[in-house]
Amino acid sequence: MTTTHPAKEIRPWPALWALVIGFFMILIDTTIVSVANPSIQEGLNTTTNNVIWVTSAYLLTYAVPLLVTGRLGDRFGPKNIYLIGLVVFTLASLWCGLSDHLPGTGITNLIIARAVQGLGAGLMTPQTMAVITRTFAPEKRGTAMALWGATAGFATLVGPILGGVLVDGLGWEWIFFVNVPIGVVAFVLAAILVPKLETHSHTFDWLGVFLSAVGLFFLVFGLQESNTYNWNGWVWASVVGGIVFIALFVVWQAVNKKEPLLPLSLFKDRNFSLANGAISAVGFSITAMFIPLVYFFQAVRGFTPTESALMTVPTAVLSIVLAPIAGRLTDRVHPRLLVVPGVLLVAAALWLYSSMISPTIAWPLLLIPSAVMGLGSAFMWGPIATTANRNLPQRAAGAGSGVFNTTRQVGSVIGSSALAALMTSRISAEIQKALPPGSKTTGGSLISSNSTQLPEFLRDAFTNAMSETLILPASVIIIAAVCAAFFVKPTHLRGAAPADAPAEAQPAPQVVAE
Repeated sequence: MTTTHPAKEIRPWPALWALVIGFFMILIDTTIVSVANPSIQEGLNTTTNNVIWVTSAYLLTYAVPLLVTGRLGDRFGPKNIYLIGLVVFTLASLWCGLSDHLPGTGITNLIIARAVQGLGAGLMTPQTMAVITRTFAPEKRGTAMALWGATAGFATLVGPILGGVLVDGLGWEWIFFVNVPIGVVAFVLAAILVPKLETHSHTFDWLGVFLSAVGLFFLVFGLQESNTYNWNGWVWASVVGGIVFIALFVVWQAVNKKEPLLPLSLFKDRNFSLANGAISAVGFSITAMFIPLVYFFQAVRGFTPTESALMTVPTAVLSIVLAPIAGRLTDRVHPRLLVVPGVLLVAAALWLYSSMISPTIAWPLLLIPSAVMGLGSAFMWGPIATTANRNLPQRAAGAGSGVFNTTRQVGSVIGSSALAALMTSRISAEIQKALPPGSKTTGGSLISSNSTQLPEFLRDAFTNAMSETLILPASVIIIAAVCAAFFVKPTHLRGAAPADAPAEAQPAPQVVAE
């Protein structure tokens, strides 16, 4: 059942800009922690693996609720759910910053607070895409999605820069405190500028929520803790159990005749299916790439957090400059012609990083892969998002945006946990080889230490470990290029009527009178 109200004029661009502020803030928190990891590790007297849990906890609780929060936006209005999520996220940010001053251990408090923060982000994210789908005409969504995609890409890339400046200037706590005033501004703007759109009644698949949450948790826990417990029986049980629960979730979605959490019918659209595959590979690789690079810059080269973050400036600048061009092209040309070259450039940048990093390389040379990545990113994020949602009907806007954001975040959380397992394994192996014969110190004991300072004779070994780790995201992201290569021409370019009629032929979106 749909709740209808007298129509009134919608101003989609002011609404989108208001939402983008909060969206930028939550996405920045996906990567801003990476540059602060060494500082958090020393400040909270903890281990490398525990610090990576600060990111993984956020990504996990961000990913799990996305399918149902998209539906909540359809049922209760995207504006209302967005504002609730923004309040949760902002208060959790304050909690993160105060974690070392609260009862209990600082690292435990921080991981729990990050998990709550991820829940707030999960409430907010689907609402941004749903508003675009429900307020912009199909043939005009490319430019709007370009802003959304550019925000996602730029936030992912600028996060380390902002984090470096804050960590050096004020301390790691301020990467979280800074969210509080931004959250207040974002709340006021969204409350004023975002319209109350019509709502649709939905049933909620709570069994699906349970199966997907348990499956993802066990899979991520098993991957990330694999080296800590030496791939023992409990680790394998966790990984296999996670896969089984995820498989049961998919089966349940296929047999649920009411209103499944994951509408498999959406995947009948070829471009939607392929775009979801592509964005999961992108999320995996982009989230995973920052951790080894930051540890290389700070532990091997001795860069400050700000200096290491500034190494990504070419990426951020080129992404901003080229994103509007990519957005206009997305509405006019086949998406395959933009996404495939864009992804391959990003893959090339990651391979360049892997082959170039060394303890003695001149740092300006490492700006080359950063620039290549910026060039590719501009033609990757926005066009993939636009292609995924181009033909979705308005009633499916919340579900479609929830699925797309879920696949991106699932890719990110699995990328973070898989990289943690690989990175700790390679550090242990490479450092063990570099230690003097008969040394009582082991590579594993160095991994469990809270120190991020490397003696000179171990820097080559540590660099080799980071180089080998970067091969993982560099390889996985190629999957996105393969997916994009099979995109079909969107309906608006074929001259066919899309699922939603053009703006001039469709009725104005229904809005609740304020």
